[in-house]
Amino acid sequence: QVQLVESGGGLAQAGGSLRLSCAASGSIRNFNTMSWYRQVPGKQRELVAAITSGGDTNYADSVKDRFTISRDNAKNTVYLQMNSLKPEDTAGYYCHLAQQLHGVQHFWGQGTQVTVSS
Repeated sequence: QVQLVESGGGLAQAGGSLRLSCAASGSIRNFNTMSWYRQVPGKQRELVAAITSGGDTNYADSVKDRFTISRDNAKNTVYLQMNSLKPEDTAGYYCHLAQQLHGVQHFWGQGTQVTVSS
């Protein structure tokens, strides 16, 4: 099992910044992908950004050039630096880890709320 604990959410003004962190613990494989998803009530959870253990990244078009995902493999921690925040970034943000072990395993954090005021 893998446990994911997010931190860093909160309230920001439009144009401001927040940094999310997600610390993973437990049976973590060397090769994995850590991601941030977000969800607003009534809508599907969507991928915000992902990063492999090798450092390859992928971003949703809506956050490119504003958000940066990074990770510290020694600490099993992933970060999401969110700049130039917009009210439409308001959502619950969830950390996700995927790794291969007898098939693909998926793990989720409990989520952290980000609210951006205009």
